[in-house]
Amino acid sequence: MLKKIFVLVALCMPVALYAAPEKKKEPIVHMTDEEIYAELKKLAMVFEVSRENFVEEADERKMLEGAMNGMLSALDPHSSYLSKDDFKDFNDKSSGSFGGLGIQITSDRGAVRVISPIDDTPAQKAGIKAGDYITHIDDEPVFDLTLNQAVKRMKGKPGTKVKLTVVSGTNEPKTMTLKRAIIKVQSVKFSEKTLADADEDTPKIGYIRISDFGATTAKDLRDAITKLEKKNVAGYVLDVRNNPGGYLTAAIDVSDAFLDGGEIVSTRGKNKTDIERSFAKPGDLTNGKPLVVLINHGSASASEIVAGAIQDNGRGVIMGSQSFGKGSVQQQKPFGDGTAIHVTIARYYTPSGRSIQNTGITPDVEVLHSKVEKIEKRESFYSEASFRNALKNEEAEKKAKKKSEDAKKKTEDDDEDRELTDEEKDAKDYQLQRGMEMVIALAKMAEHARTAAEPKTDSDEDDKNEKK
Repeated sequence: MLKKIFVLVALCMPVALYAAPEKKKEPIVHMTDEEIYAELKKLAMVFEVSRENFVEEADERKMLEGAMNGMLSALDPHSSYLSKDDFKDFNDKSSGSFGGLGIQITSDRGAVRVISPIDDTPAQKAGIKAGDYITHIDDEPVFDLTLNQAVKRMKGKPGTKVKLTVVSGTNEPKTMTLKRAIIKVQSVKFSEKTLADADEDTPKIGYIRISDFGATTAKDLRDAITKLEKKNVAGYVLDVRNNPGGYLTAAIDVSDAFLDGGEIVSTRGKNKTDIERSFAKPGDLTNGKPLVVLINHGSASASEIVAGAIQDNGRGVIMGSQSFGKGSVQQQKPFGDGTAIHVTIARYYTPSGRSIQNTGITPDVEVLHSKVEKIEKRESFYSEASFRNALKNEEAEKKAKKKSEDAKKKTEDDDEDRELTDEEKDAKDYQLQRGMEMVIALAKMAEHARTAAEPKTDSDEDDKNEKK
């Protein structure tokens, strides 16, 4: 009987707008059935008295939805009640196309915090970054809104505008107007890349950008690797910076593409026996080539699963900055009437047993987003080439001449008002450049190791004796 009463009456739980700052947890003292029944009875009384005595006409549906949201948001920042519209919006996002600004947000101490903007969206183009706080939407403060309500305020018909007040770091609040658009998420992008100012002999790097983990991410990744392998790239940079996550299954499949075995992730629920482990299948699609994974503060959830799996299995190098630290798994529980709840059901752990919740992934090599200014020329003023009668290197002179002509042409074509090319954007991306340098270094080390391990032939011994 108690369970039936709970289903009917618990909808009226008072709303808790945002999760409070984390405190030291006290042991939970569970209530008896009698105590729960008494509180539920009081809850029903609160609903009736409020509805009858409120100064204006009360909206019962709004009260009940607010109560359910309050109940779930009191658990953690990621659990919430989904009305029919909210649940439909959630499914639209999962399909990879939806309307809005292209921004992933969470609640943080009464404000709306940006997890990350999505690639090629109004939010990213406006300069909104991971870690920014949104304090006002259309000049209205967000402090009395639930997370779902804040999302609704930012969504709207494509082409319409919305005004946001954004606080970035210690800077003064900045107001910006964004135009809403249809957000079509292209989960995977890939290309061949080379280091800025690289020589012709510098190997090509396979660059793969994953902006979120959706239903088609794993397939798109496999297609990208297949095409890059045909071009014989030296290694890979996997870029999951500002990737807020997505499907757990997609993260597992992405990790599996780079692993030849080993554990990928484990999820652990409330009970000690409620543990599920996922393992990689034999077959590294990249044939063991050097791998660097780029992460930053906007890399969350599924991105952290991938980074943790690569790191703990010793498959690649993690570079960038500390990740977001969302180590929990959510699941939708539909009620059959078009509504549902989005509730945290488990924590996830890396293969070594690390929980990422609230800590994130620590990169093997910390490379903070930076702007670099060169203070040394590639060619030294004083070297063997400085002598007037030094022997010439004809091949090097040809390369230098061609490089000089290319640089001259680039200068002549340069226009400060034009949009930067992809190559110029890459050159300004400090973390990407360091990642590619690491891939090249690892590739050279692997080549030297292979050469050293090859059996010596008779001709090699003859050469060695001639040198003596």
